[in-house]
Amino acid sequence: MASDGAKHYVLGHSPRELQRLRRQGQLVNPITRQYLIEAGNAHGMRVLDVGSGAGDVAFLAAALVGPSGQVVGVDRSRDALVFARSRAKEQSLADVTFVESELAAMSFDQHFDAAIGRYVLCFQPDPAALLRKISRLVRPGGIVLFHEPDRKQMRSYPPTPTYDKMSEWIDETFRRTGMDVRMGIKLYSTFLAAGLAEPTMRLHAVIGGAKALEEVHFEADAAISLAAAMERTGVATADELGADSLIERITQEMSANQSVIVGRADIGAWTRLPE
Repeated sequence: MASDGAKHYVLGHSPRELQRLRRQGQLVNPITRQYLIEAGNAHGMRVLDVGSGAGDVAFLAAALVGPSGQVVGVDRSRDALVFARSRAKEQSLADVTFVESELAAMSFDQHFDAAIGRYVLCFQPDPAALLRKISRLVRPGGIVLFHEPDRKQMRSYPPTPTYDKMSEWIDETFRRTGMDVRMGIKLYSTFLAAGLAEPTMRLHAVIGGAKALEEVHFEADAAISLAAAMERTGVATADELGADSLIERITQEMSANQSVIVGRADIGAWTRLPE
C-alpha cells in the first residue's frame, strides 16, 4: 500500500488512514492469505513484505511461516512503520521486523524465500523495474507474489447512483495523482516484462447488499481519505462528495433499490524463480 519513486501515495499515512487500512484488511486479508497459501508460503520461510505499510500482509505471512520463519517488512513511511511495529508488539510477533527504506534502495545480506506485496506496484512509475529489483532479493526457486487492484469492474445492480459516482471520483482522483487503477490485470504482462516466468493468477472481489456495511465502508472510507485530493485535482468538491452523509446515502439507496455493490477486482499473481 506504500508508494515509492515518482508516484505519490495520495492516501497518506495519517492516523485516520492507518485505521482505514486496518478496516480494509478485515475484508481483504482473507483474499491475500489465500494467495499466499496457494503460492506456497509455508512454515520456516524467510519472507520479504514490500510496501508493508500498517503491517497487515506481514502479519498474514508471519502466521504462515511460524516462529521458525522470519518476515521483514519494508516501507518508506516512518509513521506507518511506527504503527506496524506497535501492532507487532501487541501480538508478540518477535519474528516480524520492519525496515524504513525507499523500495528501489532495498538491500539485504541474505536472500529471501519469498517476496510479497499488496497494493504496491500500482503506485510505481515503473512496476516492471521494481519487480525485477525485488526478484534479485529472492533465492533461486523462491516465490514472487503481488496482490493488486483492478477497479474497472466496480459497479452496482440495480444502480446505486451515489456509490457509482463516488467510485468514478475515486478512480479519477487516483489517475490524476499517478496510480494505475488497472494494475491487477496488468500483473501478467508486468511479470513477463520483469523477466519472470508466466504467473499463476486469481481474482476475488468484495460484494454485498444493503446490510453489508463493511463492504460500503470499503470504498467510502477511501473516498473520505481522498476528499482533499479530489478537490485539489478538480474531480469533486467537498460539498459534492458530502463525506458526513456519504455512507448513509449509499446504504439508503441500496435498501430502496435492493442493490448489490461490487468492489474492485483483487487480483493475485505469483511465480517461482528458476532453480
